[in-house]
Amino acid sequence: MANLLFYKKPVPLNKTDHAGKKINPAGRTFKFASGTNSVIIAGVEFSEAAKEYPIVFAQAGESVVPVALLGLRNEENLYVDDEGTWDARYVPAFGRRYPFVLAETGQDGQRVVCIDEAYEGFNDTEGEPLFDGEETTPILKQAMDFLEEYQKQYQRTEAFVQRLKENELLMELNAKVDMVDGQQFGLSGLLAVDERKLLQMPDDRALQLFRSGELSWIYCHLMSLGNMGRMVDRIARRSGAPTTSDDSDSEENPKPKAKARAKKTS
Repeated sequence: MANLLFYKKPVPLNKTDHAGKKINPAGRTFKFASGTNSVIIAGVEFSEAAKEYPIVFAQAGESVVPVALLGLRNEENLYVDDEGTWDARYVPAFGRRYPFVLAETGQDGQRVVCIDEAYEGFNDTEGEPLFDGEETTPILKQAMDFLEEYQKQYQRTEAFVQRLKENELLMELNAKVDMVDGQQFGLSGLLAVDERKLLQMPDDRALQLFRSGELSWIYCHLMSLGNMGRMVDRIARRSGAPTTSDDSDSEENPKPKAKARAKKTS
């Protein structure tokens, strides 16, 4: 999972090259995320994200990160429609920060604010300016504050995942989806918290999770796995097939099902 996912042309913002540039938020859509089937989320987002998406853990290079699943197939986001509207009450911060992003410069871990020059609302004529002379304007200051807070929460989430790994709480999660038309979707290489091992933790470590607020993150994650069925419904609606919310369920009109199987990692 790349930090610059769906950023086509990210460049560092500066007062010289972008002195006359503007951001036009009018008509902003999420079409840029329509081909993304998962996004990284921070632990602080779990309580809201768990109401909408399955939250799982995935390998990203040498790291393990929590992600909100947005689709079961590659390059498909079941939460973005043809008009670019995000069809959910909560939009992950990973998507809300677009077209801005903090990128590493490679110099002692320093980061610089970047913008995706491919963003359709980035222009010379319409919208709000990013700079007023030597000063940043309110819209850019707001974006920068959001990025700084996002980075803080991301670092806190990294520490949380490290604690899960140190306590060997993560296990493999394999999900299988059977659709009414005979299609099958499989998700592998995902991780979930092993609740049995969680309940067997020593009291001092369990108390540490509780005091930090991270125990609630874990249970939000576990409860969110039930949203897999909602994703099946979204696929069914897009294909015109019956959904799990339909009243009838017979051999002639079976309902699509999602099955998740977990096993402990070695």
